Amino acid sequence: MRPRSRRGGGRPTISDVARLAGVGAITVSRALRQPERVSESLRTQIERAVSELGYVPDPNARALASARAEVFGVLVPSLTNNVFAEVVRGIYDSLSDGPFRVQLGNTHYSGLEEERLLQVFLSQRPAALIVSGIDQTPTARRFLEEADCPVVQIMETGPDPIDMMVGFSHFDGGHAATAHMIEVGYRRIGFLGARMDPRSQRRLAGYRAAMEAAELYDPRLVTTTPVPSSVSLGRDLFRHALAKVPTLDGVFCNNDDLSLGVLFECHRASIEVPQTIGISGFNDLDMMQVAFPSVTSVRTPRYEIGRQAVAMAKAAISGTRPELLTVDLGYELKVRESTTRPKS
Repeated sequence: MRPRSRRGGGRPTISDVARLAGVGAITVSRALRQPERVSESLRTQIERAVSELGYVPDPNARALASARAEVFGVLVPSLTNNVFAEVVRGIYDSLSDGPFRVQLGNTHYSGLEEERLLQVFLSQRPAALIVSGIDQTPTARRFLEEADCPVVQIMETGPDPIDMMVGFSHFDGGHAATAHMIEVGYRRIGFLGARMDPRSQRRLAGYRAAMEAAELYDPRLVTTTPVPSSVSLGRDLFRHALAKVPTLDGVFCNNDDLSLGVLFECHRASIEVPQTIGISGFNDLDMMQVAFPSVTSVRTPRYEIGRQAVAMAKAAISGTRPELLTVDLGYELKVRESTTRPKS
């Protein structure tokens, strides 16, 4: 058995326990204060180290350590994208009448930047963390798993939440939009995608599944780029898609910016919508309703996601963690003029 005295004398610290157990100090703190949030094997490992060192928590240090900033750390991949602006608005509105404030971080769709921002945020001991997506790097996921505060992943759902999660299925949304276009008679339906982050990849997977189920899938129908999305990019991708498949009769766009670019190019080239080309977008921004013709899109509950994330985090802070740790708010396919062509 190792000696209980620490190097340099004095009582053992939580850092000594963490070093002996081979884990982080935050994990030790969580195991001692919220043992239900730590796996049984890890808890046993930490308890063994506590016993071996004779560690006794210092109540004064614990009181100091328990002091938290009245701040919700929020990480989103973009501050200019209207999709995330709506989520952030929901978060701000939900915190406007209480003591909590928002600290906002922009990851720029970079896993490394997310890691850096998490280190900064966690050093400030936030009351809660709200992070976009479910595809964190292993390092970012470890930071979040060891965070000594509630964590809510937003904008999608998955099988393995770090703590809590609220969103919807991008795969199902992509599948629904494509299946609708097939149902109303379109057959050579292209997929146009920009940036192609993990959420975009799942929309593409939904599109492909619907096309394969109808025996219509052709890889030449897929046109994507890692370039950030814009309306002009939608025009360019559509031109490229038509060059590959001149018989294209429909497009499902990864987002609404691209779908507007397609619509404008159709107007310029005198391509009739929806008679010759059907168009569907994703997210259902306000401009989809007022475009001419109005554009079909998958409406996503962005504002509601922000509000629900705050509600879940507040419940956890108060000690009444929600029964449902994963909340699927779903989506709604808004069918409009751009896909109203009757079946042939």
